[in-house]
Amino acid sequence: MVRRNHRGEPVNLVAGPVAAVTSSLAAAVLLPSRLGRPALLLGLASGAIGLYDDLAGTRPDHVRDKGFRGHLAALRSGRVSSGAVKVVGLVGASIATAGSVSTGPADRILAAGVVAGSANLVNLLDLRPGRAAKACALVAATLLGGAAGGAGAAVVGTSLGVLPADLSEKVMLGDAGANALGALVGYRLAAGSGPLARAGILAVLVALTAASEKISFTQVIEATPGLRELDRWGRRSVEQTP
Repeated sequence: MVRRNHRGEPVNLVAGPVAAVTSSLAAAVLLPSRLGRPALLLGLASGAIGLYDDLAGTRPDHVRDKGFRGHLAALRSGRVSSGAVKVVGLVGASIATAGSVSTGPADRILAAGVVAGSANLVNLLDLRPGRAAKACALVAATLLGGAAGGAGAAVVGTSLGVLPADLSEKVMLGDAGANALGALVGYRLAAGSGPLARAGILAVLVALTAASEKISFTQVIEATPGLRELDRWGRRSVEQTP
């Protein structure tokens, strides 16, 4: 499995499925059983759905179906894009597992939104070497406490494990890895917050996702001191060769 990166160079996608399986199994082991089983299902399902998009999304008829506008355009033309399948699958997996961290139907929708929104946001960040892994590790490192802290630990360990190869552009997470890690971060966020906090987190995720349709996260990061240096840390420069 190979994808062209931002330089146009071929990079192996093997890290994605490996990260999905590793983080899911680690979460299942580290979490209490009532949370471990749903986390395992969520991580594996999110990774599998992302892997489908990694493979199908490179087909000529799917390459241009980017963002929600691209998926809607494909639907209007009578096609179902691989990205649309991924969105439906992520939402389904999120709803199926959100019951373990919610208290009722409405709260379950909020929790599922946080899970699916987090998975999608991490996927949107996976446009430069190490960016998604760094973001996951940093956010998850703040989420190590509480009954669901094992999900945060699983994401931190997996993200740091894949980071060196990701930064050196030997592998990339792709949708499989980004979706799985993001979904587990979202699961931990949902598990450690009440309905009001979940609603706030979901609002932020929706706003960032909507913003991504209009602005480039890469341009924002490059224009922001601190974020720019963190994003570039560990990456090889343009002059360097693989």
